[in-house]
Parts: sequence; structure tokens; C-alpha cells
Amino acid sequence: MASQEFTFTKFSSNEFYSALNARLVDMADVGSEQRIVDLACGTGGVTQLILERLMGARDSMVIGIDQSAAALKQAMDDLVGAYDAAVDFVHSGVERFSDAVKESVDTVFFCNAIHYMPDKDMIVQEISRSLKPGGKFAFNTSFFDGGQLPESLGFYRKWMFKSARVLRRDYGLSPVRSAKVESRRQLTADQYRELVEGHGFMVVRQEIDTVNVPIEGWLDISDFEDFIVGTMPGVPLEKASAALKRGVHLTFEEMNLEYVPRNWLGIVAVRV
Repeated sequence: MASQEFTFTKFSSNEFYSALNARLVDMADVGSEQRIVDLACGTGGVTQLILERLMGARDSMVIGIDQSAAALKQAMDDLVGAYDAAVDFVHSGVERFSDAVKESVDTVFFCNAIHYMPDKDMIVQEISRSLKPGGKFAFNTSFFDGGQLPESLGFYRKWMFKSARVLRRDYGLSPVRSAKVESRRQLTADQYRELVEGHGFMVVRQEIDTVNVPIEGWLDISDFEDFIVGTMPGVPLEKASAALKRGVHLTFEEMNLEYVPRNWLGIVAVRV
């Protein structure tokens, strides 16, 4: 039996998630005759959204960059040749992606990933280096100080409590709290604004969208390695994932929930 893959693919297929990313792409207002980077593109969900908005723009180029060769292969299989605009996929870490892109670009998208960067100043500086003057940097995240609505805090507490109890009862395990992962060191929306402005950008759009995330979204995020490690560090992925998903079911049932609201921050900034 093949081992489970704890990728972002299942969560990224949720309709609400695609709608959030589509909103960011529209906020950035991509157009023809542009070189556009989809940084940490994964299997190409956002790349596809960009290409859809460039229909007929044969003079545009979209470059998807990711450190996962398997994700890039899936994106390539799904997207190459399906759109008018040229698309290329590059196997590279995000920290030095400008070396892989070489020529300067018009727009960089960095969707739902900036919170994982240990050195956010470094990545924003790298993005600035890759952009033409007047180029745009667009990113979003739900892992910011303000992502959890006050009325949803009870859900998170119960979910983590019940998941930890399942983990102890069924597997005799507990999370190792010695290290705090980067996605749990959360900046405020204003701090993200200050971050990009400190590297020569001017913020032209800053929005916070409240999204009602159904149980499927919480179950799918419980299958994603980075989230599992963040909530249950030191626990084997398969057992931690199973405990988190059981905790979701128990919490939704006890609280009689249909969804849990979550805030997403979206920012579009221009290099000045």
C-alpha cells in the first residue's frame, strides 16, 4: 500500500480557496506583454488562474517556480499547451529564484506561503530584485495576527484539545512543544505592510476577506504536512493527521457547526 502524501493539493482544490486566489489575481490586474512569476506555484492552481486572465495574450509569459519536482510535473502535465500565453516551470527554491528567472519581471505572485518564510525581509528583497520598476508584488495569507476571528477562537481551542486527547488515547503520543514553526510566528496586517514598504514598495491594495470554511477545508488542511507539523510538532504525520481529522469531526458535532470563518489578508504592492 502506497504511503500517504501530505501535500497541499487537497486543500488547494477547495472552491473557496480558488476564489480567494482568483480575487488576488484580479486585484493585481495582470495584462498582456508581461512576464509574471507564480512563486511556490505547487501543482499550478494559481498559475492556471493567471493564464485564464491572459486568454489571447500570446505575448505574455508565466513562470511557475517551486521546489517540488513532483508538483511541477503535475502542473506541467495539466497546463502546458492549454493556453495562449507561454508558460514555463522552473525547479528552484524561492530564496534565490531571481537567479533562475534571470530577466526582470512585471508581476510576482506569492500565494499563501509568505508566512512560512523564516526570513521575510530576505524574500521580499529577492522579489524586489526580480521586478522591473513599477512591477507588482501580490501575496495573501490566512496565517497572520488577525486571521482567527474572535468568535471562532472557541473552535480552535476545542479542536486542538480534542485532537491532542485522541492522539494520547489512540497512539500514546503528545506533541513536542520545544520548537515553534515559522507559520505560527504571525505578523499583523500592518506589519506585513511595513515589511514590503521597507523594501521599496508602495502598497496599492490591502484587503481582508472573511471566508466561511466548511468542514472539508479543515479536514483537507489536516492532511497538509506544514500544518500538521505546526500544530503537532514531533508527531508522525500519519498519526497526527488522523488525530486532527477526528478532532475536527468531534468539534463540528459538539458545536453544531456548518462552517468556521477565517480571515485572509491580500496585499498588492508596486515597486517604486
